[in-house]
Amino acid sequence: MRLTTALRGIRQYANGWLYASLLGAAAILLPVLTILISLFHSPNENWVHIKQFMLRDYVFQSVWLVLCSSFFTLFIGVLLAWLIAVYDFPLKRFYRWALVLPLAVPPYIAAYTYSTMTSYTGFIQTTLRGAFGWTPDPKWFGVMSMRGAVFVFALFLFPYVYMIARSFLERQSSSYIENARLLGRSPAAIFFRIVLPIARPAIVGGGILVVFEVLSDYGVASYFGIQTISVAIFQTWFGMYDVDSAIRLAAWLMAGVIGLFVFERLLRGRRRYAATTSKSRPLSVIKLLGMRAAIACMFCGFIFCCSFLIPFLQLVVWATWSYRDVLTPAFYELTGNTVQIALLATAIIMVMSVITANVCRLQVNTFTYVLPRLVTAGYSVPGAIIAIGVLALFIGLDHLLAPLYARMSLGEAPLVLSMSVVMLVAAYVVRFMATGYNAAESGYEKIGTKYTDASRLLGLGMTRTFLRVELPLIKGALLSGLILTFVEIVKELPLALLLRPFNYETLATKTYQYASDERIYEAAVPSLFIIGVSMISVLIFHHLGKKLES
Repeated sequence: MRLTTALRGIRQYANGWLYASLLGAAAILLPVLTILISLFHSPNENWVHIKQFMLRDYVFQSVWLVLCSSFFTLFIGVLLAWLIAVYDFPLKRFYRWALVLPLAVPPYIAAYTYSTMTSYTGFIQTTLRGAFGWTPDPKWFGVMSMRGAVFVFALFLFPYVYMIARSFLERQSSSYIENARLLGRSPAAIFFRIVLPIARPAIVGGGILVVFEVLSDYGVASYFGIQTISVAIFQTWFGMYDVDSAIRLAAWLMAGVIGLFVFERLLRGRRRYAATTSKSRPLSVIKLLGMRAAIACMFCGFIFCCSFLIPFLQLVVWATWSYRDVLTPAFYELTGNTVQIALLATAIIMVMSVITANVCRLQVNTFTYVLPRLVTAGYSVPGAIIAIGVLALFIGLDHLLAPLYARMSLGEAPLVLSMSVVMLVAAYVVRFMATGYNAAESGYEKIGTKYTDASRLLGLGMTRTFLRVELPLIKGALLSGLILTFVEIVKELPLALLLRPFNYETLATKTYQYASDERIYEAAVPSLFIIGVSMISVLIFHHLGKKLES
C-alpha cells in the first residue's frame, strides 16, 4: 500500500528535478553495487592466498585500530565538551572554537609531522640531548607503530565528538543537569548517571564519524606500517596489479561497515534520549576558581597545543627551510589542479544536493524517505571502497563503449574514461555528496514550503521559483555546504592516490609523495596550503555559528 502511494506521488510530481535526483541516486549507488556484485564472481589464485594467510591479520589490525582510536577519541571529545559546556574558566571562549581547529590538520599530515619531531634527529630528542644533557631511550618516542596511529587519530579526530556533544549539552540537557544539581548530586554523578545516558545519541554520532575516518584512512596506516584493509587494497592494486582481489577486499571492508551499522542499531534498540523540552533553555554554567580553574585551562591548553599549535608551528618552521625548492611552476600547477577539480566536484555536488533536497521536501512519502539515504550513502563508505567501485564501473563503461572507440580510430577497447579526471570527479561526488545535501536540507528546513507554494500559485515553475525565491533565502546554508565540501575534497588522499590520471598530482598526493620519499621538510609547504584552506573554513563556520546563535 505504501509503495503504491509512493509511486502515485512520483507520477504526480514527475518533472526534470525528480528525474535528475533519480539519476544522481543511481550514479552514487552504482559503484557500491558493482563491488557487491563482484562477490558472486569466482576468485583467482591471489585471493585464495590472501584469504588463507593475510586476511585475518588485516581484519584484526583494522578492528584493533578502530577500537583503540574510538575509545581515546570519545574520552577526549566528551571530556572537553563537558568542560566547555558546563563550566566557566579562563580562556574558555577561546578554547570553545580553537578546539575545533585540529580538524584543519589531516591525520596523514599529523603523522608525518609527529614522526619526524619525535625521531632521534627530531626537535624533541635533540633538545633533550643538547639543552638538558639527557639521552632518553628512543623507544619512548617511537610513534611509528599502532600506538602512534592511535595517538594521531585521537588528537586530530576528537573534534567530531567534541562539537556534537558540546552542542547537545548546551542546548538539550539543561533541565536534567540543573534538576540533578538541585537534588545535590556531585558533578561526577551528574556526568556518569545523567549526561552520558542522555547524550548517547550525540556521542555515538560523533564516534561513528571517527570510525568512518579511521576505516577510510590510508596515509597514517601505510606510513606507520599498519596492515589495515585499506592499506591492503592499495598493496593488492599497485603491488600485485590485481584489481579483482582488491575489489574483494573492498567488499569485506564494506561488510564490516554494514555490520557496524547493524550492531549500533541493535545496541540502541527502541530507547530514546532526546530532551526536546529543554532545547530553548541555555545551560547555566558553573564558574571555576583557583586550582580547579587552572587545571581546566591547562588541560584544554595541553590538548590544543598537541593537536594543533605544535604541529602547525613545526610545519611553518620546516616551510621556511624548503619553500624555495618547493614553490616552483610545477607546484603552482598542482595547486591549480587541486582547486579546479575540487571546485568542479563541489559544483556538481551542490547542484545535485539542491535538486534532491527540494524534491524530498515537496513530496512526503516512502520514496522521499529512502532517496536521501541513498544519495548520502557514500559518506559512510570508506574511500578505498568507493575508488574500487568507481574504477570497476568506469572500466565497464569503457568496454561498453569499445565499438564507438573503434569507429573513432582510438584502438581496441582503450581506457578513455577510466584514465581521465572524470573518474576522479565522479568518486569525489559519490564520497562527499552527504556534506552538500545536509547543508541544502538544513537550509530548506528553515524556510519551510510557504514561499514555494505562494510562488507556484503565481504560476512560476520549480526552476524559476528556486532562482527567484528560494536561492536568496538558503544561500547562507548553501555557502556553508560549499565550503565544507570543497575543504573535504582538498584534504582527501585515498581517492586521489587511487584514481588520479598519470602525472596528475594534487596537494594531498604531493604531500604524501614527499613524505614517502622522506622529504618531510618539502612536504611542509603543501601541507600548510591544505591546513590554510581548512582553517579558513573553520573560522567561517564559527562566524556563521555565532550569527545563528545571536
